[in-house]
Amino acid sequence: MNAESPQSQITTPNLHVEAADGVTYRYRRFGTPNQSELPLLCLVHFRATLDNWDPELVDRLAAQREVILVDLAGVGGSTGITPNTVEGMAHNAFAFLDAIQLHRYDLLGFSIGGFVAQEMTLFRPWQVRRLVLAGTAPRGGRDIHLYTAGAIRDAAFDDAPTAKNLLTLFFEKSASSQAKGVDFLKRLGLRTAERDAPANLAVRDAQLTAISAWGVRDDSRLQRLESIRQPVLVANGDNDEMVPTQNTYLLAEHLPNAKLSIYSDAGHGFLFQYPADFAAEVNAFLGG
Repeated sequence: MNAESPQSQITTPNLHVEAADGVTYRYRRFGTPNQSELPLLCLVHFRATLDNWDPELVDRLAAQREVILVDLAGVGGSTGITPNTVEGMAHNAFAFLDAIQLHRYDLLGFSIGGFVAQEMTLFRPWQVRRLVLAGTAPRGGRDIHLYTAGAIRDAAFDDAPTAKNLLTLFFEKSASSQAKGVDFLKRLGLRTAERDAPANLAVRDAQLTAISAWGVRDDSRLQRLESIRQPVLVANGDNDEMVPTQNTYLLAEHLPNAKLSIYSDAGHGFLFQYPADFAAEVNAFLGG
């Protein structure tokens, strides 16, 4: 990661495009245009904006391809109202992609972003070449409907999220995991110009409604995954308490062309705990 590079999440300018759905989307597009590699669209987690992407992770991805980060409707610097369904969020993403005239791409979805990525791949399979699903779950999966409990739930729903909340939600209780979490938080602060406003409570509540509906257990919904024929990298930490790791195994079991990867001593934020390792794995997968 090079903080001085114009190809970095730390320094790349915010861009804006008005889409046919009436929303003006804020996004960042940076990296290394490569005729042999498609752009990678990255969809982020619950209550997150452009600035919640770890610069070390996305910069390493951008070393080999163009990376596109976007605030969907109502989030961060984008206008509009956040949908309260995963399907609505997928249609937001399509409106954005149509507006920037991108019709073929690779897709990385983390957490609720992984829900959206699955819907996008099902709705427009001809557009998605390869798919990365990180810390996420299939529709109708396990232990998502109530969206956790106790300290995890309190941290996720806090009206004003704190650094301590992120450490609780994303990292294991071990000293090594927590230390890597502190390093991650420092990296999130490296960008100082053109930062997004935090997601507001309306975003939180809409996304929570979408998560709850997605998470109502229904084993028949798992059959939908058979229609995703693209190569899929499915990854998580070995103890994700936000989107339980058993859902990662469910995805790998029901997707016809899946590769499973589990990171040790890690939780929901495994990709931020191991940014170099995960970026290398994603780059190898997308380049395969």
